Amino acid sequence: MNKTVKFGFAALAAAACTAVCAQDVESIEEENEYEAIGWTPIALGIASPVQLPWGSHTWDVFGLDLNLIWSDAPKMYGIGFGGIAMATRDNLKGIQLASLCNWATRDVYGLRTTLGANISFGTVYGVDTGCFAYRDGDMWGVDIEFLGSYQRSFWGLQCVGILNLSLEQSYGASVAICGNSARVAYGCQLAAIFNYTQELHGCQIGLVNFASECPWGFQIGLVNIIMDNSLKVLPLINCYF
Repeated sequence: MNKTVKFGFAALAAAACTAVCAQDVESIEEENEYEAIGWTPIALGIASPVQLPWGSHTWDVFGLDLNLIWSDAPKMYGIGFGGIAMATRDNLKGIQLASLCNWATRDVYGLRTTLGANISFGTVYGVDTGCFAYRDGDMWGVDIEFLGSYQRSFWGLQCVGILNLSLEQSYGASVAICGNSARVAYGCQLAAIFNYTQELHGCQIGLVNFASECPWGFQIGLVNIIMDNSLKVLPLINCYF
């Protein structure tokens, strides 16, 4: 009986070790999946990996990256153009142009322009222009989007057609036709319909303005709400200094 129990525990331990080792191998493979085998000054092709040099997702591009449909590279330092979309698996430094989507897995330094979406999972330093933007990280610079903009925190100027949404802080000027929303707003929120923040350090100008707290600042609009003010709701103007 004891031998059976010991054998059972040994089998379980071996299975656990095998699972852990398999996970480690998978994580290493995922980390190295887009590791470059070299670099090239020019990448030309139709759609990755049909290009020269062969297999763009294995070559860093330091110069010009031109594909008629789809481009995919670990790093891209320079100018990149994709007829439909461009993807950078590591850092992007330079200019990225595509008709439908610009995708960056890590940080972006430079300019991205598209008629569709600007997507990034790192921090963006520079200028984004397009239809809408999604950022898992922060944005530093100028953001101009036809529909909307989403990021963790924003520093600079953002102008969109519908909504600016910052999960954390917004520093600078946020301009939107519909509305602006940030947990903490430093600077100016300007919208035709509504502005929202939990903590206002600056000004809100819109039809309806709301701030849970206002250490200092003012609101101009039809309905102005500062929840920690002695007069919480006022028309035309509300302020706290």
